[in-house]
Amino acid sequence: MRAYKVVDAFSSRPFMGNPVAVILDGEGLGDTEMQAIARWTNLSETTFLLPPTDARADYRLRIFTPRSELPFAGHPTLGSAHAALESGRVRPRDGVLVQECGQGLVRIAVEGEGENRVLVLDLPKAAVSRLEAADIDELEAIIGAPVDRAAPPAIVDVGAVWVVAQVKDAAALLGLTPDFARSARFEKRLGATGLSLFGEYASGEAAIEVRSFAPSCGVEEDPVCGSGNGSVAMFRFLNRRMPAAGGKYMATQGQMVARDGRIFVSVDAQGAITIGGACVTCAEGNLRIP
Repeated sequence: MRAYKVVDAFSSRPFMGNPVAVILDGEGLGDTEMQAIARWTNLSETTFLLPPTDARADYRLRIFTPRSELPFAGHPTLGSAHAALESGRVRPRDGVLVQECGQGLVRIAVEGEGENRVLVLDLPKAAVSRLEAADIDELEAIIGAPVDRAAPPAIVDVGAVWVVAQVKDAAALLGLTPDFARSARFEKRLGATGLSLFGEYASGEAAIEVRSFAPSCGVEEDPVCGSGNGSVAMFRFLNRRMPAAGGKYMATQGQMVARDGRIFVSVDAQGAITIGGACVTCAEGNLRIP
């Protein structure tokens, strides 16, 4: 029997945000078993807590989509940290947890307690490359809408690898109906996890709306994506779509799949990015694993 929790990340309300299944004791499970469990949960990500191999880390995390393992992902990082704290398996040191994962060490600040707790991760350093013109044409064909070529679409690698582009505005983004089969082929050819697209709001609490699509990983639309939002933040910073001194903003994501989430983003003058949000446990129990 293995204890697990299902945690909604980027929401303080149950059944909103983005769910992650967290297996609280993954020690002794092999790659095939972990992938089978992730396929069974059928969530965008399932994670496994393990003892760290680096003395600087509080725990090690492995992250699986229904089809593959990821070296890093945002909402599983925050949701797993929440589950580890709630279960008493870890305690913050000076208000900080350190997660070890395939991408390396990830710092997670723990702000507040209980229902008021917000977790904030330091986004891994991004590698950015621009899309070729023909690939931009293909991207527009996939989503059925033009993208902003004044800020050329790019591939942003933060462990998860996102094709990032801006569309006309938030309303245009919410109206997209991508060709998922074509997108999956596009993602595989580019070695990308998926597409993370955004559009700006003219006014209101949120600065931007984000949508993330990853059909090549078995996830047509990810409800609320931390690594996708981090990649969008880096894209906005590099294209001078933010103040030169950096800044903070809130993004919203998930309303098209009835999973409205809120992501708190901070970018400093050097381009260092943090991604934060609330988390809430929606289910817990035990898995019968031979």
